[in-house]
Amino acid sequence: MSDPTSIQLIAAVLFALAVIHTFSTKYFEHLAHIQPRHAGIWHLLGEVEVVFGFWAMVLMLFMFAISGKQEATSYLNSRDFTEPLFVFVIMVIAGTRPILAFTASAVRWTARYLPLDQGMAMYFLVLAFVPLMGSFITEPAAMTLAALMLRDTLFSKEVSTKLKYVTVGVLFVNISIGGTLTPFAAPPVLMVAGKWNWDIWFMISTFGWKAALAVIINAGSAMLLFRHELKHMGQQDSTNVPRVPISMIFVHLVFLTVVVVFAHYPAVFIGLFLFFLGFATAYQRHQNPLILREALLVAFFLGGLVVLGGQQQWWLQPILMNMDDTAVYFGATALTAITDNAALTYLGSLVEGLSQEFKVALVAGAVTGGGLTVIANAPNPAGIAILRGKFEEETIHPLGLLIAALPPTLVAVLAFRVL
Repeated sequence: MSDPTSIQLIAAVLFALAVIHTFSTKYFEHLAHIQPRHAGIWHLLGEVEVVFGFWAMVLMLFMFAISGKQEATSYLNSRDFTEPLFVFVIMVIAGTRPILAFTASAVRWTARYLPLDQGMAMYFLVLAFVPLMGSFITEPAAMTLAALMLRDTLFSKEVSTKLKYVTVGVLFVNISIGGTLTPFAAPPVLMVAGKWNWDIWFMISTFGWKAALAVIINAGSAMLLFRHELKHMGQQDSTNVPRVPISMIFVHLVFLTVVVVFAHYPAVFIGLFLFFLGFATAYQRHQNPLILREALLVAFFLGGLVVLGGQQQWWLQPILMNMDDTAVYFGATALTAITDNAALTYLGSLVEGLSQEFKVALVAGAVTGGGLTVIANAPNPAGIAILRGKFEEETIHPLGLLIAALPPTLVAVLAFRVL
């Protein structure tokens, strides 16, 4: 390994500070309440979605000062911001009233045929069926749908803090592993599937069926544990919400589908999104307010992760490449908690001559740890942005998420390593 440059060392320190900052957002929100005079800056620093974007800007200031404008701008131009842009677009479209109405109807219709109380059935399906659906509509879209449904049903009334954290922990883990039935929906799989020639049949036989079993166990366990608090989730909203025409749902589903198909082509899906905004404005009576703010914050977070993460290869890659397949599985699971799991698999794709066992272990470990922290998996900030308003001081404590996500993560470990 060559000696790191001064910029790489600074970036590593800033990355560590960003991780620490991520775990400290609740403290900044607390400061905002006890120091109202400076509440604005404390609220800003308490926004988990701002963290990596903030420290990425600090890194760029260092680069401008040390390396000059040319090198700093060249580095920014070398970064691929397709994923942040895609997550922004897919969040806004998936969060519209027609898409939510369609998904909620599908979940309620399915819930009627499960031999369970309606509330329990709804809870199970939101935590199991929707994450598995992420293998086809992409994980960010599945996270947006599940989080919005939880916010408007389960979290619409007072429930225990323990239920809230366990629900978020299970949701994040299930979204991370639930996207492995196909080679295009989970960011860490997407990074390697083309280069390693992994098709849908390989994904289902190697990862998919194991992930599906773990998703069902996690959702079912949480459902049984909190069965006494779930009754209100099955109740229909008593407010007189206008029905969305089938034609409007169809058009929105077409937009969603086409954006997913062209997920690798920003010029295409951004153009489609701009047309979608015009369409949504023309038929505003069939829309809820678009979640533009939440989606922009999430894109800012992921963009910051792209900028900061691009300077971490010098220490991440040697750690990964010095492991056997068992060590790399658990190493990737642990490293995913402090860096984006797609970054880990991308680094693996750069190395030639890896065994199939090593490749499978790397990807399995990356998706296994995807629910442990907000930065572990690209869709997680979307879930945080949508649900945090239902938590104390409007903050999902990172340590609470970590503890809540450990049991479903262990189930995923057993599924991928024992089965």
